[in-house]
Amino acid sequence: MSDMITLPEPPPPPAPNADTVVSGPVIAPIERIRLFSSSQWENFVLEWAHSLKSRYARVERCGGAGDMGRDVIAVPEESNTNVWDNYQCKHYDHPLMPSDIWIELGKLVYYTHRDEFTYPRQYRFIAPQGVGTTLGKLLGKPDELKAGLIANWGSKCRSSITSTGNVPLEGDLRDYLNNLDFSIFGSIPPLTLLEQHRTTPWHIARFGGGLPPRPEVPTPPMEPDQLETIYLRKIFEAYSELHGRKVSSVADIQDDTNLVAHYGDSRQEFYSAESLRSFSRDTLPQGSFEQLQEEIHAGIRDVLRDDFENGYRRLLGVVRTARALQLTAHPLVPRMHLRDRGGMCHQLANDRVDLRWVRT
Repeated sequence: MSDMITLPEPPPPPAPNADTVVSGPVIAPIERIRLFSSSQWENFVLEWAHSLKSRYARVERCGGAGDMGRDVIAVPEESNTNVWDNYQCKHYDHPLMPSDIWIELGKLVYYTHRDEFTYPRQYRFIAPQGVGTTLGKLLGKPDELKAGLIANWGSKCRSSITSTGNVPLEGDLRDYLNNLDFSIFGSIPPLTLLEQHRTTPWHIARFGGGLPPRPEVPTPPMEPDQLETIYLRKIFEAYSELHGRKVSSVADIQDDTNLVAHYGDSRQEFYSAESLRSFSRDTLPQGSFEQLQEEIHAGIRDVLRDDFENGYRRLLGVVRTARALQLTAHPLVPRMHLRDRGGMCHQLANDRVDLRWVRT
């Protein structure tokens, strides 16, 4: 009988905790991007390119049928669209190899030769697993890259550039290719892309991790800003109805300490909500704050329709209701302050003509 070798038992999987039971184990962003679809990858690169605001005036996605080899294009000056950069998105299950890019270079040569668009200022390949060693070296040697395209044109480009027929590399097209600057080509490592994407409002929505701490709320200036004109006018209308006389500024209510305090509280609430708006703009996709405002509006609509003794009582009732609303689903809720709720009522008064504290 031969000796038996007993292998050690594999370690047990880690015990689940409350988070993993709900959402599964955490997947690192570098691994998650490899699970994207091709369309998700192009959108991710588009989000990243939008973060380069100091570099570009316009960024757009062209990916799809008829893109002529352009995925995400970026224009540095709106007035001069002949200068542009191309970010070519390749979502493959391996690091990019030279055989993966010949057709893209062929399309660029063919369509710029036909004046469909100008030759780009720079052209970067972006892939979730980066570029392989061979392609990485080749991208750093423009003459060898051009020679490689010429050598592979027949097998990789001739019959694949367009469905209308073959594109042989000869005559004017060959001369055009020979004169092109191939130093424009390069790549962007996925880790660099992720690090820069982390600064965009889309990052948390894509990868999770929770919102960062919220900055301190600024103190309202002594004199109201132009932005406060509408909601303050509506508050003064409510004060007017309460006192039965015209109130057009805080100077007109100096004899009513409650209204003076309410005026100061309202302005603090407004600035608190404005700081939440700025925080949302920096950390979440566009429209997230407006969705929260709409939830507040839905919660106070019926109270706005109720009968009240005067507009001031309606204002108090609406703000009191907003503070008590059960808001659980929106991602901003963990970073909300109590004052934000009243402040959003004032923001809605600023934005909506039909939202008034005084009915007539």
